[in-house]
Amino acid sequence: MNILVCVKQVPDTTEIKIDPVTNTLIRAGVPSIVNPFDGYALEVAVRLKEAVGGKVTVMSMGPEQAKAALKECLSVGADQAYLISDRAFGGSDTLATSYVLSVALKAVEEKERAPFDLIFCGKQAIDGDTGQVGPELAEHLGYAQITYASDVIMEDGMLQVKRESDEGYDYITAELPAVITIVKTPFEPRYATIRSKMAANKAVIPTLTAADMPIDTSRCGLKGSPTKVKKTYTPVREKHGIKIEGKPADEAARELVGLLSDAKIM
Repeated sequence: MNILVCVKQVPDTTEIKIDPVTNTLIRAGVPSIVNPFDGYALEVAVRLKEAVGGKVTVMSMGPEQAKAALKECLSVGADQAYLISDRAFGGSDTLATSYVLSVALKAVEEKERAPFDLIFCGKQAIDGDTGQVGPELAEHLGYAQITYASDVIMEDGMLQVKRESDEGYDYITAELPAVITIVKTPFEPRYATIRSKMAANKAVIPTLTAADMPIDTSRCGLKGSPTKVKKTYTPVREKHGIKIEGKPADEAARELVGLLSDAKIM
């Protein structure tokens, strides 16, 4: 099975910085990590590869420093990696990002002469929390999609997905190819060994630019992004909450309604 995992290098959430002019994240010089949900997606992909055989490729769109995240992925089970990087892609919103990834995916398939059977993404990135890139990628490709998956197995030649829902879990069968977004799984991602880290550090990661793909640059970057960030700021935390305790639910509900009414919230 040929599997692709889309990963994102995200800023450490404790040290996020914002460009006051463009209102985009400043990534240069900021400590970065592999997006945690993408780490779970990679672990699911590697487990599936170990169960049925195949190959796992990781791909990330970002600046040169994103190669560090890709090497981390190589150290925990990925077989090869590609960086998608070009100044023309800078400032892309989720729609533009998913478009670039869809074109890059096809370029890698042509380069490797092997189509991907499965594409995994984390359910969302912790720096944006939109959860849009995976489903948008599926739409660009015209593939089936399953979101909020916590486990994926192959059984009788069919993909079996355990999906989180409000009522518990759904069990879904899907045909390939498909795009699947992964939530936090019951099992933790594996740790790299010293040997695997050393091997990953020596890996040469190819970079694909706009010139390497049949891409429409008007559909990426800030100019190709239909959504714009008007302002980004850290909200001021204020402690004005009221806690209703020690009362039956019906009495607590009546008191809550009275408080909200007095505050002219309802």
